[in-house]
Amino acid sequence: MTTKEGRATVTQLGCGEYVYEELAEWAHLPEGWTFFEVPGAAVGPDDRVYVFNRGEHPMIVLEADGTFVKSWGEGLFTRPHDVTVGPEGNLYCADDMAHCIYKCTVDGEVLAVIGAPGEPAPRLSGRPFNQPTKVAFDPANGDLFIADGYGNARVHKYAPDGTHLLSWGAYGVEPGQFNLVHSIGTDAEGKVYVADRENHRIQVFDRDGHYITQWNNLHRPCGFCIDGDRVYVGQLLTHLAVNADYPNLGACVTIHDLSGAQLARLGADYPGEEPGQFTAPHALAVDSEGSIYVGEVSYAAYGSRLDPPRTARCFRKLIKKS
Repeated sequence: MTTKEGRATVTQLGCGEYVYEELAEWAHLPEGWTFFEVPGAAVGPDDRVYVFNRGEHPMIVLEADGTFVKSWGEGLFTRPHDVTVGPEGNLYCADDMAHCIYKCTVDGEVLAVIGAPGEPAPRLSGRPFNQPTKVAFDPANGDLFIADGYGNARVHKYAPDGTHLLSWGAYGVEPGQFNLVHSIGTDAEGKVYVADRENHRIQVFDRDGHYITQWNNLHRPCGFCIDGDRVYVGQLLTHLAVNADYPNLGACVTIHDLSGAQLARLGADYPGEEPGQFTAPHALAVDSEGSIYVGEVSYAAYGSRLDPPRTARCFRKLIKKS
């Protein structure tokens, strides 16, 4: 536990079978480099970690022990948002302010672009894309599901060759409606999970966009990843003055089974930068050992609001201990 005042009283997070050791300084970057903040992260089949960040080097590649491998993407991306490993091992990088998805090799070669960089669809039009946020894949055939996003309330489905197949979603609070489509993922059966951030829920659909169910009581679910039968959800802190001093409002990572039942909550009662605290968990990835990589948009959601503004901790590794 960590107190509201920021006094760290633990070095481990979780309980029961979900206990993790936090490695805040795990990543070994070249001297003078910084992530600035980390909206996206993914782990390849070899456990290499791809950190999609908003610093000067947008894609930083690290080994599982934090050793620096390479960087790429300099001059390519407008504003990184999230990254997904595709079925063939390539990386699908959602650039929300370029309004497109870049399909890249793990070495940074651009293979294809979905959408027109710098040419957004009209805001609120429902047409792809206006600030898309993440890509997920149908495990049966490789179809793409794209969350769209800040300027739309839609999910778009594409064939692997880039053909648009269908779209669903509208603005609102009813089932099948969205209030900021922020992240997306699929399970082994092809069900589609959508982080409906400002409606404080995750909605679940079939692969054709038909509503199945929803998980409520999540505080601004921002990013998540699905690893087997577990779903890891990052929840944002509040930005409302009326409840800014309330405990237990987001700023945490929760672990769920595929029915939505919460199995563990990682994080302190209040947001912050001390061990055991989070501010804005946005990027989640899990490696073959069950360790969790947590990236945070800690400048946009936290550091920029301080007086004076400053960067804050934004990337760490949680090693599973039990």
